[in-house]
Amino acid sequence: MRIYLDMCCFNRPYDDQTQVRIRLETEAKVVLQQKVKDLQCELVWSATLDFECSNNPYEEHRHAIHQWRTLAVSVVMADYSVVSKAVDLANQGIGHYDALHVASAMAGKAELFVTTDDRLIKTMRKVGGLSVMLPGEALAFLENWYEN
Repeated sequence: MRIYLDMCCFNRPYDDQTQVRIRLETEAKVVLQQKVKDLQCELVWSATLDFECSNNPYEEHRHAIHQWRTLAVSVVMADYSVVSKAVDLANQGIGHYDALHVASAMAGKAELFVTTDDRLIKTMRKVGGLSVMLPGEALAFLENWYEN
């Protein structure tokens, strides 16, 4: 399965881990990344991730996140079709960067978009077109926890 992790997801391990939700999302995100390493999932990367990563003020975070680009099966550039789709998504209430991430995930044929952004999840569930989940939900989905 192809997955796309947005920048807030990649940054989750650098957030305050004393908060239970953040710690659980971090653990789930790490397991998702291990699935990418183990070739159980395919990672989609984008020029939008490149741009946001390059603006991270912490060099060690930038470096650690950017290394995931080398494991991606696809790197989606922000071409006309991606930007056009992002504009459509923005017109439906999705923030501009989020819209670029979602449009990139769609262009890269991701089947699952993983984020820690509750607002984006809520809006995308109304908009449709791509499954958007929190890291824990995504892990449960990929491992079929609730099939029984």
